[in-house]
Amino acid sequence: MRPAGVPDLAHRVCLVAGASRGVGRGIAQALGEAGATVIVTGRSSESGPRTDGRPEVLEDTAREVDVAGGRGHHYLCDHTREQAVDGLVHWALRRFGRIDLMVSSVWGGHEGFDGVRYPDGAAWGTPFWRRAASPLGHALQSGPFAALLLARAVAPAMVSAKRGLMVFVSASTEAYAGDLFYDLAMAATNRLALASAAELGPHGVTALALAPGLVRTERVRDAGLGDTASETPLYAGRAVAALAADPAIAAQAGLTLHVADLARRYGFTDEDGTQPGRAANSE
Repeated sequence: MRPAGVPDLAHRVCLVAGASRGVGRGIAQALGEAGATVIVTGRSSESGPRTDGRPEVLEDTAREVDVAGGRGHHYLCDHTREQAVDGLVHWALRRFGRIDLMVSSVWGGHEGFDGVRYPDGAAWGTPFWRRAASPLGHALQSGPFAALLLARAVAPAMVSAKRGLMVFVSASTEAYAGDLFYDLAMAATNRLALASAAELGPHGVTALALAPGLVRTERVRDAGLGDTASETPLYAGRAVAALAADPAIAAQAGLTLHVADLARRYGFTDEDGTQPGRAANSE
């Protein structure tokens, strides 16, 4: 029996990029709860390399989709490489015939962050003029650029079908996020949602951005910051499932939607039955 507020997506084919861990993993699990077929992708595999040497792998995410009630499939992919992304989408279309929902949760901007320092020695919020520029390039490449590559590869199939939903996982940029490099990457992702929605809308395809609050991801817990986070990755996942089931989703094209607001609109909860509100920096 599905939890309250979880829709039936048994006939949907979903692709969740960046699903080895974090918000992407929670989204895949929630789509599994809804009964969907879920292709999970990323760079960390039990038979290959692992990002930052972390233990989480794609195969585990696919198994979690199965346990939740869906059908999980994994595909190893470096989403910063155009050829690799194109190969992933071609494989998915050959195997499943279509992609109804695309979620980009790819983000490498926090790789190497230990809760205090980044690999370049900078702390969160270090003034930009005291940092090297290369971390910004990495943040943009592993965030909005990777999202664009995926959307570009998926778009032809959705345009041909005259339907589909693209969700770009981002963050609120209504106020400054507190770190210039992170803020720019998230703002670019939100703008990508706005611009792609304008181009895809006339073809029946909806694109939007999703802003979770402070999430207790594996990295956050390992950095000793779990008490500062108010929601689990599943909360964002249930937001995506609700959006995918909304027949009037086109009305939200191009917007950056807050998970907390969507919980109240659609009636879903986090895994503990609560509905955490917006994070303080997203008001």
